[in-house]
Amino acid sequence: MTNEVPKISTAGELGLTLQTLADVPDLVGAAFGLDGLILTEADLSPAFFQLRSGLAGEAFQKFTNYRIRVALVLPDFAAHGARFAELAHEHATHGLIRFVRTEEEARHWLGASAGS
Repeated sequence: MTNEVPKISTAGELGLTLQTLADVPDLVGAAFGLDGLILTEADLSPAFFQLRSGLAGEAFQKFTNYRIRVALVLPDFAAHGARFAELAHEHATHGLIRFVRTEEEARHWLGASAGS
């Protein structure tokens, strides 16, 4: 067993955001090989929070397909509507995609799950 530090980056550290569907492959490519990716509210376009836009669903599908662990840091899940809060709640125990309230919480979850 090694004591390697998990490789976790924020989208900002990678110089990326999730604004449109065209950004999804760039995020997947940049996160490939990391132990986790952190997306903050500032990294996400308003369309991401409008579930009917399909942006969140497409991103989640790609992250899941490529087994990329993603923590979404949103201080208030309900700030983007009841449907979005429901989505966050549904991901409370998801193995690859979690909604958390702080970056510290994101790093803790991603670091703990890096070895699993």
